[in-house]
Amino acid sequence: MKRLRIRGRVQGVGYRYWAVGQARALGLRGWVRNRRDGSVEVVATGAANALDMFIAACRRGPRAARVVSVDIEDANEMVGEGFGEADTL
Repeated sequence: MKRLRIRGRVQGVGYRYWAVGQARALGLRGWVRNRRDGSVEVVATGAANALDMFIAACRRGPRAARVVSVDIEDANEMVGEGFGEADTL
């Protein structure tokens, strides 16, 4: 399970919606949310190769986004079935 903090122009450009679609297509479970500091936070779990592909995609983001950095750390928290959006923090 990984936690990603994506920084750059990632809010107001459809990043969360895009990330949900990418994660679901790869069979991942977890969530994505905006943070008040302008970043996007993602917690994702699933097969290692699917996580690697998701992280690589998050480094690019959707067309309108400009990703400056992606910080990655191990996470250990409960996630439901599927992948969705969580409340802003």
